[in-house]
Amino acid sequence: MRDPYSVLGVAKGASESDIKKAFRKLAKKYHPDQNKDDPTAQQRFAEVNQAYEIVGDKEKRQKFDRGEIDADGKPRFQSHGFDGFSDFQDFGGAGGARGFRAQGGGFQGGGGGGGGGFDDILNDILGGFGAGRKARAGKASAGQRGPTPQKGKNAELTAHVSLEELATTGKTQVTLPNGKTVNVTIPPGSSEGDTIRLRGQGYPGEAGGQPGDALVEVHLKRHKLFEVRGSDLILDLPLTLYEAVLGAKVRTPTLTGAVNLSIPPNASGGKIMRLKGKGLPTKSGGHGDLLVRLQIALPPNSDQELETLMKAWKEVTPYRARGPEFE
Repeated sequence: MRDPYSVLGVAKGASESDIKKAFRKLAKKYHPDQNKDDPTAQQRFAEVNQAYEIVGDKEKRQKFDRGEIDADGKPRFQSHGFDGFSDFQDFGGAGGARGFRAQGGGFQGGGGGGGGGFDDILNDILGGFGAGRKARAGKASAGQRGPTPQKGKNAELTAHVSLEELATTGKTQVTLPNGKTVNVTIPPGSSEGDTIRLRGQGYPGEAGGQPGDALVEVHLKRHKLFEVRGSDLILDLPLTLYEAVLGAKVRTPTLTGAVNLSIPPNASGGKIMRLKGKGLPTKSGGHGDLLVRLQIALPPNSDQELETLMKAWKEVTPYRARGPEFE
């Protein structure tokens, strides 16, 4: 992968807050849900996540800056000129070391008879401390441990959920740091800002450690008709003047399909009618209600007959629309 600082578009000395700000901006820009027509967005999104996994983690960032890991988070191995006892692997082989004899006649190398071979060479190199020194070296080798496994970093994701998804399937889709898109079950009663934990779906661990979790924050999409109030929904329903005066059956939308709502005669504007169970799922297993708020709409153009009627009505049947609190 490319240099993570370049991927995020920040300087090597950038602060943690600047790095996080750059990551959020790019993650939002290349999120596959926002770029369905761009086949390269998913790759760019995964690249941005991988870069943030390195420089967004304080310990990994320090290791990368020191050259201990690469841009993929993998260790960089360096040769130091002496690797164990591999420099002596030719003793006993077919080369010039064949037949070598130590002063004092302790051993012979390789193919000759009577010699102790590599073990005796090791004993001589270690200064004559014999089997005890060799045993301690063996124990030290056996006791070596690899890097301590570390759990991966949690991934912070956002799910933009429609009210229809909440009310019907109870599922939505999110894209994980590796670019894979998965279905997420939304618990009943979830609301704006709630967090859903997907265990093991975050960034990979180090040295065989468990992966982190994905923390999915729920954000409700704005609906063109419904307003959310807890588990209830509010709908403004426009009525004609004659529907409000005479009463009518009005086709009224809900999240699960339209219904015919009976409007009683002489219905005032602002009156609220309740459709039970037509709201959002609740934690107890039921559903909230749909609160229909009646809104009387006058004709779009002036009407002479309506004006004449209203003048006569005002003279014959006057009434108060506002209480004393408005005086």
